[in-house]
Amino acid sequence: MLAAEDYSPDRSLKGKLRRRLVRLRERRPARVQLPRPMVSFTFDDVPISAIDAAGAMLEANGSRGTYFICAGLAGRDSRMGRYAARDEILAAQAKGHEIACHTFGHIDCGAADALAIETDIACNDAALADWGAPPTTTFAYPYGDVSHAAKRVAGGRFALARALHHGLVETGADLNQAPAVGIEGADGAKLALRWLERAAERKAWLILYSHDVREAPSPVGCTPQDMQQLIDAAVALDFDIVTVAEGALRIGA
Repeated sequence: MLAAEDYSPDRSLKGKLRRRLVRLRERRPARVQLPRPMVSFTFDDVPISAIDAAGAMLEANGSRGTYFICAGLAGRDSRMGRYAARDEILAAQAKGHEIACHTFGHIDCGAADALAIETDIACNDAALADWGAPPTTTFAYPYGDVSHAAKRVAGGRFALARALHHGLVETGADLNQAPAVGIEGADGAKLALRWLERAAERKAWLILYSHDVREAPSPVGCTPQDMQQLIDAAVALDFDIVTVAEGALRIGA
């Protein structure tokens, strides 16, 4: 099994067109009417720093995050730092963080067929159940790559399936390919802050994502200072900070 960062989905023009066109099919439009804006802090693959650093920051504020788990990666080393192991993931769940699905082997859902996707999700479900974790209700596509088949599978299994294209979850957003904004790279926090301000104005739901949270993060991670800045900004802007599962419940997904 390749580490998550050792594989890249199709970045050709054909691949880019496919990802854009797939937004038009297998849609499940959201209906959103919120008294206050919501924001979810989510972490893909879950390097241990996402639990030790970001999780502790959210807990200090009385909030919780969503961890999209690939059980097949648990405990392995990577350039994002070591992935959280079983006991560390369960400890986060015991504190109220959401354990969500990211497939078992971090497969490319844009290239795999429906059976392969269903099988890999089932493997992840089985592994998490063996650990003693509760059933997952939300999903994130590895690499953000999506196909019509993947949307059919995810839409039939999860309350919400998160992708990576920018946007807000508001009326008309596709719950089978929900938008999100990354906190990653040198300007990640600035970009996320602009989207926070936009979500506050529209009383919408913003889903943020990152990977590792370290002083010297990977290109798809962020610093603890960036994470704390965004949590503080969400509080100042009167957001409800919710897990993705809680957000999906609030909008009736």
